[in-house]
Amino acid sequence: MSQDHKKITLVGSDAHQKEKSNDIKEITISPDELPFVTTGKDFLKLLGKKNINIRKIQQTIEYERDLKLLQIELIKLQRDIIENNRRVAIIFEGRDAAGKGGTIRRYSQHLNPRFLEVVALNKPNETQKGQWYFQRYVEKLPNPGTISFFDRSWYNRAVVEPVMGFCTDDQYEIFMRQVPEFEHMLYEDGVELIKFWFSISKGEQAKRFASRIKNPLKQWKMSPVDQKAQSLWDKYTHYKEQMFARTHNSFSPWVIIRANDKKSARLESMKYILSKFSYEGKSDAKIKLEPDPNVVSRYHRKIVHIDD
Repeated sequence: MSQDHKKITLVGSDAHQKEKSNDIKEITISPDELPFVTTGKDFLKLLGKKNINIRKIQQTIEYERDLKLLQIELIKLQRDIIENNRRVAIIFEGRDAAGKGGTIRRYSQHLNPRFLEVVALNKPNETQKGQWYFQRYVEKLPNPGTISFFDRSWYNRAVVEPVMGFCTDDQYEIFMRQVPEFEHMLYEDGVELIKFWFSISKGEQAKRFASRIKNPLKQWKMSPVDQKAQSLWDKYTHYKEQMFARTHNSFSPWVIIRANDKKSARLESMKYILSKFSYEGKSDAKIKLEPDPNVVSRYHRKIVHIDD
């Protein structure tokens, strides 16, 4: 490139968000244009002249600003959890490609890794299959002063396992009877439990699967279970609704996150956590902590068409 021109590559600073090739755009600024770019407003004007989607850039800037402010609050919350020996468990459930893992990465990105664990268990081995179903999850529950993020949880047996035929009808029914009692024991023992369901539409799931298949860095995410998710959509819906109806209660309610927009889901779920937990320094937050009710809602039995 000629030395008389400057090439600028526009990308977001959040490394995980570069998911599509059109997230990266290059523009060239000539020496004649540089003297007129002295403020941010001037720069935005120049971008407009070069047919750059300014609104999208502004949205990205706002997202990254809000994400940073919320991550600062999460650091405050973790400090309080450590100092007061609190035990916090946050469950992230949802259909395949709902954005659970990406959201957990944003939660944990700047937290002290010594006092958190991301739990993403593989399928049980032969020994574990002979144990009480909850046993391997009990081993991953938070110790005093720590947070456990569950990227899927014991609720595999409520949805994925019966849909895919990985458990018997009897095993499923035993689990559904035991899980409210299990969670009530956690509640009585002082474990602070949050249960998220990340809700996406069938069309959005299909788009995300297509993106994974095309992206060599994400192809590992496509499992045999994922490959059947679209054809088994209605069956997933049936078991998901049974799960809500039978395991939602006052001491461990289900919280629905509308997740077709990944960035909104990340920010609003963080706000929900921060709004529900007490911690020192919360009143000094530089961002509103109440979540958007259009994105975050508590499950209730009158709700219909979740994941539409």
